[in-house]
Amino acid sequence: MQPLDGTDTRLLSAMAKDPRGTVVALAQKLGLSRNTVQARMAQLEKKHAFLSFERRINPAALGYPLTAFITVHVQQQKLASLSEDLADIPEILEGFGLTGSADLLLRVVALDAEDLYRINGKILGCDGVERTDTALAMREMIPYRVQPLLGRRSGEGK
Repeated sequence: MQPLDGTDTRLLSAMAKDPRGTVVALAQKLGLSRNTVQARMAQLEKKHAFLSFERRINPAALGYPLTAFITVHVQQQKLASLSEDLADIPEILEGFGLTGSADLLLRVVALDAEDLYRINGKILGCDGVERTDTALAMREMIPYRVQPLLGRRSGEGK
């Protein structure tokens, strides 16, 4: 990804502060033309600066109030096919390959403790999984954010 310039950073910061702001409102706030804002937004989209809208949907609103993080220890030669099997489990929101003692970190949601047990069993049932360790998220301490990074890039932050 190419680095963003100051105008891009200012635009992203304004969008982060007011995600429902119109192109016209953003243009007025930033002192840019509507066409400039639209063109910059199109370029940002091409640069993959925007994540999918579904990242803004709260799983609790869908009836999944429980969040857990599951570390998975796997047989390395089965990692590619395992990724496909894990992607078929809808309660897995995201997964990351790791360095260190575990191979994968999965963020999962569940209806309740019994449902989490079922999900963990589905993960353990995937070919190539050796074992899992589950940590229940008690409370979100720092919500997902990018604004401090935008501030730092534009010179507003520390």
